[in-house]
Amino acid sequence: MNALRVVIAVVSVGAVSVAGIYLAAWVDLLVGRAVAGLEVRPLDALSAPLRWGAATALKTRTTTERPDAETWALAPALLAALAAVGLAAVPLAPGLLAADVANGIVLFGAAMALVVVAVFLQGWSPNSPLPMIGGYRFIAEGLSYEIPLAVVLIAAALPARSLAIAPIVTSQEHLWNIVRQPLGLPLYLMAGLGLAFWGPLALPEGQDLAGGSSLETSGVSRILWRTAQLLVLVAVAAMGAAVFLGGWLGPLFPGAAWMIVKTIILLVPLIATRHFVARVPTERYVVVSWAILIPLSLLDVFIAGIQALVAAR
Repeated sequence: MNALRVVIAVVSVGAVSVAGIYLAAWVDLLVGRAVAGLEVRPLDALSAPLRWGAATALKTRTTTERPDAETWALAPALLAALAAVGLAAVPLAPGLLAADVANGIVLFGAAMALVVVAVFLQGWSPNSPLPMIGGYRFIAEGLSYEIPLAVVLIAAALPARSLAIAPIVTSQEHLWNIVRQPLGLPLYLMAGLGLAFWGPLALPEGQDLAGGSSLETSGVSRILWRTAQLLVLVAVAAMGAAVFLGGWLGPLFPGAAWMIVKTIILLVPLIATRHFVARVPTERYVVVSWAILIPLSLLDVFIAGIQALVAAR
């Protein structure tokens, strides 16, 4: 019976991951076409991610001198696995989640903290200078997004007095955390962009490094890396929907439908930043994070703690 539950959980997370990746790729394409002033055909764009994948797969794979082939192949698999673990902790509805653990916030945070390992392997493995610099750059900025991400998630857990995701959702029945903790969601999304190295915070893959950690990645490996990156964005949006927007709570429609809608509401602006916001220099991001984002996240958790103490009386 336990084996059957594991199989069902793995299949469920896999299905949700594939759907989320495809949706993210589709939204990215639509926003990109709109920003470029091209005709936007949503139905025609449905097949565009598949066409891109087919064209990329047919390209000759880049080779370098004496790469670490094993870790190079491991990097996208590790990134996708970490994103899937984070996604598994997020419930679609009451009792409907793959990893029903008592410390869901901790599981998510631990998985996301290890993303830095996957990105570093992606940059280090080709044995090429610019990708390696990109990998080291991601390590240098790691704490700049990990600390705000962890602190605001802890703050969101305080009203529920639990680190499990389901109680955090139910604690928002009368008031969502986005209202109770207005600093939390913006800080979380900014940290999520850094975690997914996307848009303005695509620092390890910056154009100043000609593509950085992914410079030497091509063919099927590039497809796997991009889909894993999109899955990280999906996991970030799903967790944000659960802990800040009330998760499955909502009138009329089933809880799972509300969870999907709220995830999309967060996923679209995250993806759109790639087309609307310029990439920031690494040094500026680190300075802003330590001078502004981290102090604000500490303020957020202090306010949440005071609110929890007042509510307990």
